[in-house]
Amino acid sequence: MIPYGKQQLDAADLAAVQDVLQSNWLTQGPKVPEFEQAITQQCQTQFAVAVNSATSALHIACLALNVGPGDIVWTSPNSFVASANCALYCGAKVDFVDIDIETGNLSITALSEKLAIAKQCNSLPKVLIPIHFAGQPCYLKAIANLAEQYGFKVIEDASHAIGARYQGAPIGNCQYSDICIFSFHPVKIITCGEGGVATTNSPELARTMQMLRSHGITSEATELTEPSHGVWYYQQQMLGFNYRMTDLQAALGVSQLSKLTRFVAERHLLAKWYDDAFAGNTGISPLQQQPYAYSSYHLYVVRLLNLNKTQHKDCVQFLRQQGIVGHLHYIPIYLQPYYQQLGFKAGYCPQAELYYQQAVTLPLFPGLTALEQQSVVETLQHFLENTL
Repeated sequence: MIPYGKQQLDAADLAAVQDVLQSNWLTQGPKVPEFEQAITQQCQTQFAVAVNSATSALHIACLALNVGPGDIVWTSPNSFVASANCALYCGAKVDFVDIDIETGNLSITALSEKLAIAKQCNSLPKVLIPIHFAGQPCYLKAIANLAEQYGFKVIEDASHAIGARYQGAPIGNCQYSDICIFSFHPVKIITCGEGGVATTNSPELARTMQMLRSHGITSEATELTEPSHGVWYYQQQMLGFNYRMTDLQAALGVSQLSKLTRFVAERHLLAKWYDDAFAGNTGISPLQQQPYAYSSYHLYVVRLLNLNKTQHKDCVQFLRQQGIVGHLHYIPIYLQPYYQQLGFKAGYCPQAELYYQQAVTLPLFPGLTALEQQSVVETLQHFLENTL
């Protein structure tokens, strides 16, 4: 079976983890700070806060920006549910901005129109969480301009986008946002097994997230509310969580990060091969790549323009029957039963729903062979030729 994505580990990765296993620190040791420092260098940012998942990073990012009851957070419906759930964890409300169907990213036009209406209704968001879908950066400068105009904060959900660039600068540098989030799940660009990181240029946000990831506890002398009782002393100053990353995860992350440039370059070569193979087929439309962006190509998504709902479903099933894990990223979040219980209904974001009816994610990962890629293309084309 050819998966749509998977990790690529080598002897150096295994040795890095083994070194930690043979050390005195399996967790709360030196490897997490080392990984955080490597991330700041990669992203050209001031601070990185490593946690046990991108979901946890999104949660503490919202809390650090004081998201709470009475607030509204906007995000894209074309994402995993964690991009919206993080606001609900804080007691806030969630709303969705429709997408640009050609890229899968949040539509700047839809965002501008929604903000103008929200201002009139006194219902502006406190935070916007745009998604760098499939690894392609969204239009950050336009988002930052709107954030300044309407007074909201920005958390980039870059779970797909470590190694991507916007206008030549690495995603994660937070030039146009307050916080940026990465994921290191095994199907992502690099992996820690599980894990996430929040980057920021704000020392206040960084320190708040550092405390939130570890029960809201500090032992820093300058932060204590009374003189220390001794070298053992600590204080819980906020309600935090056990969201820490282990040294095992961080060691794997450090090793994987050293191969990031090669991984992304290989993904580009694979994506280019797909693009060339589908060129001239008017029924297969790969997501458009924007001139201001350098994608990390976490996913390779095509839209099948001429299939109805049943044929679309049959296509994904056919691929799997032939040993190819075709997938679909994503079901619009608000179509999930939980969100429909909150009042969202079908038709809310028409472009996201049309995208959902057309999109198929094809296998893309370092190590995908030419024969496997050829099989993917021929199998998809065979289905279309015998269906339409």
